[in-house]
Amino acid sequence: MVTKEAPPPSAKEISDKKDEKDKDDTIPEETPVEELSEEDRALKEDLDMLVTRIQEKDQKLWSPTLEALRKSIRSATSSMTSVPKPLKFLRPHYTTFRDLYEGWPDCTEKKQLADVLSVLSMTSSDQEERATLKFRLLGANGDVGDWGHEYVRHLSGEIGRHISQPDINQEEKARLITLSKEIVAYDMTHNTESEACDLLMEIECLDMLEQFVDVGCYERVCLYLISCVPYVPEPEDKNLLKTALNLYYKFEVYPLALRCAIQLNDMELVQEVFSNCKDPAVQKQLAFILGRQQLFLELDEDQFSDAEELMEIMSNVHLNTNFQSLARELDIMEPKVPEDIYKSHLENVRPYGPSNVDSARQNLAASFVNGFVNCAFGNDKLLAENGNKWLYKNKEHGMMSATASLGLILLWDVDGGLTQIDKYLYSSEDYIKCGALLACGIVNSGVRNECDPALALLSDYVLHQSINMRIGSIVGLGLAYAGSNREDVIELLLPVLSDSNSTLEVVGQTALALGMVAIASCHGEVTSTILQTMMDKSDTELKDTHCRFLALGLALTYLGKQEEASLTIEALKVVGNPLGKMAATLVEVVAYAGTGDVLKIQKMLHLCSEHFEVVKDDSKKDKKEKAELEAKKLEAETGIAQQMVAVIGIALIAMAEELGAEMALRSYSNLLRYGEPCIRRVVPLALAMLSASNPKLEIIDTLSKLSHDSDSEVAHNAIFAMGIVGSGTNNARLANMLRQLAQYYHKDANNLFMVRLAQGLVHLGKGTLTLSPYHSDRMLMSRVAVGGLLGVIVAFMDCNNLIIGKSHYMLYHLVSAIQPRMLVTFNEDLKPLPVPVRVGQAVDVVGQAGKPKTITGFQTHTTPVLLAHGERAELGTNEYSPLTPVMEGFVILRKNEDMEE
Repeated sequence: MVTKEAPPPSAKEISDKKDEKDKDDTIPEETPVEELSEEDRALKEDLDMLVTRIQEKDQKLWSPTLEALRKSIRSATSSMTSVPKPLKFLRPHYTTFRDLYEGWPDCTEKKQLADVLSVLSMTSSDQEERATLKFRLLGANGDVGDWGHEYVRHLSGEIGRHISQPDINQEEKARLITLSKEIVAYDMTHNTESEACDLLMEIECLDMLEQFVDVGCYERVCLYLISCVPYVPEPEDKNLLKTALNLYYKFEVYPLALRCAIQLNDMELVQEVFSNCKDPAVQKQLAFILGRQQLFLELDEDQFSDAEELMEIMSNVHLNTNFQSLARELDIMEPKVPEDIYKSHLENVRPYGPSNVDSARQNLAASFVNGFVNCAFGNDKLLAENGNKWLYKNKEHGMMSATASLGLILLWDVDGGLTQIDKYLYSSEDYIKCGALLACGIVNSGVRNECDPALALLSDYVLHQSINMRIGSIVGLGLAYAGSNREDVIELLLPVLSDSNSTLEVVGQTALALGMVAIASCHGEVTSTILQTMMDKSDTELKDTHCRFLALGLALTYLGKQEEASLTIEALKVVGNPLGKMAATLVEVVAYAGTGDVLKIQKMLHLCSEHFEVVKDDSKKDKKEKAELEAKKLEAETGIAQQMVAVIGIALIAMAEELGAEMALRSYSNLLRYGEPCIRRVVPLALAMLSASNPKLEIIDTLSKLSHDSDSEVAHNAIFAMGIVGSGTNNARLANMLRQLAQYYHKDANNLFMVRLAQGLVHLGKGTLTLSPYHSDRMLMSRVAVGGLLGVIVAFMDCNNLIIGKSHYMLYHLVSAIQPRMLVTFNEDLKPLPVPVRVGQAVDVVGQAGKPKTITGFQTHTTPVLLAHGERAELGTNEYSPLTPVMEGFVILRKNEDMEE
């Protein structure tokens, strides 16, 4: 039987159905009335009755009715719901209360009603009126905390908005400040110190904070103030630090007070903190902190009983001994050869054919790798056994760098190291001799010796007729006395700038050395001489690649000085381009290094967004057209130089705190995608600056992609940046990437040279050293370390002419940033004291109440231990207490008296 299919519906049927459906849709749904529980209904009825009663004319009813309302509201303010029930039910009556207030005569009840209105105003939507504050000031002025925490917070916000009004009079301002004092006192006793600090910052009365802080909350208050520093404009940032310093003073926490003084970059304050501390053991701890920051104080023996010992600690005299005892503890004293790092047997390169490219260049790379890997261990297998044989495997300038690597191996060992270098000072080969001079400077880096061996050895060669000798001695002096601000060294170097026999290379290196010695000091003579030198140079000379170091030397004298650099930036407008504008940008970014200043970062990003057309020469054009062409060409060169500095500047300013660094990283991914070729070349270097010795996964992956780039300069810089980012970490992932790169570039001498350098840096000091400029829980920035990193990064801006050319000795500026990443504990007599410590990932506890855990995922080790980036240590025993809350570097422990035997 065949079944018939149903005929399809006609157009009319479809239309009718559609109309029916539309009719159904338009039926209005009844809005459900909120179902109240029995308890809530009773409360609502009670409140409605109170509202009715208060509207009556009988004045005797007002007071008990208001008391009942106040009691009802206060009992509910501790509720965890978003809006307390009484406020929710009284909200519709808000206008009624306001009308009543207007109609009532002046009496006590009117002030009580104003208090109720002040609380009810929190639920009104009109924030502009600031009714909560208005009625609070008109009210009975009872205890501000009686109405609950949310009310206090709301009131703080309104005070902050109101006090900034331009038309506010002095009397009103005084009343607001009195009310603020009540709020701050309440906040301090209720674990909301951060809100108290915010309010005082808002009303610009931070100096009042001290009177409200007690021993139970000063740590949290100071931690909050210091963590706000990168987010506030100047001079507010200095005000916050000074407030924290005064609080630490009040409670005699001198190590933390000293850190604030160092961050303020105020040597008089540093001296004052040191002098006010009377505990000899704590003085030694302070000396260790100053030594790590490479600051030195001349102490009076009448004032300090053990002045000599304290100055020795500040001079880092024992740094080498303590580092080597750590190495012995970790059993890594055995010297390594470059092949241990390269692991060529794992590479899949065929042995035949032209694989052994440019052996002199590979020997030079091996010299650097040997120096980096055995850095500060005092022993190696290439130079120690038969030094001359290895040195002669290098050519000319290669010999200089190979000899200087001896300084790296003997780093910080002034007495023992100079003896081993001495024999090379008498070499018949000039390049070896100038390498030995540089090695003398490297050995003294970061260590102060009262005999001043570096100055004695190098001063004779500063104006030597041989240019290489000059370079060796000048760079050596710059490294040896970095951050010392020594007048005798400055006076020795200044004449070199104006000497007629000085080449541009010598002038550039002298300016950089002067910048390193007088770093962050705004030294008048140094800045004026460098400026004058720039003005004296011809247009052709200003385009020379070595002139960029004149700009860097000038900039380093203003490191972190912010506004103080503005006059010099103005003065640089006189200097011809491209150097003038590039130098002005460089001085500006260096002056704001580590401040996290958002406006400066925006300015740099704006510079990076501009496009400059590179003009090609055309010999057929006439004179007028040629002149126009030259002007356009100069403008493009100037713009490109500025952009390159701006890219580095973003990292330099943003590296202070995690949030800024993350946002900078996002900006860089956009610059890589849409930026000019000159910007792409510098982004890897900026990433290296942003994340030195901190191999973040996303940064490593970005650099790995760029290391295969078709633009050779991008590839060179990316490979080197991989070394800086992973320096001293022994990061296995990075080491594997670099081995694959060595395989990929085995026929490209220049890229292979970069890969070898990066491999050496990743294994810096066999994984015990760091290049990160931040220490002391990332609170302090080592200015000398930033100067050293910048020296190398600026050299890499023209990698082909400088690093791959003959100026590879510039790599030794990294020495200023090299520091051990260790924790060593001593007793009060400075004898090593092994104790258990918990090492884990640091946790940000800013603004948290109580005493939260500061580390997570910890493991317990016995000191001395290595600390990786982002790790923090805590003492794992109650037998001792540390003399500084920051367990990093050298820490002195004091035995607890109350510990039972």
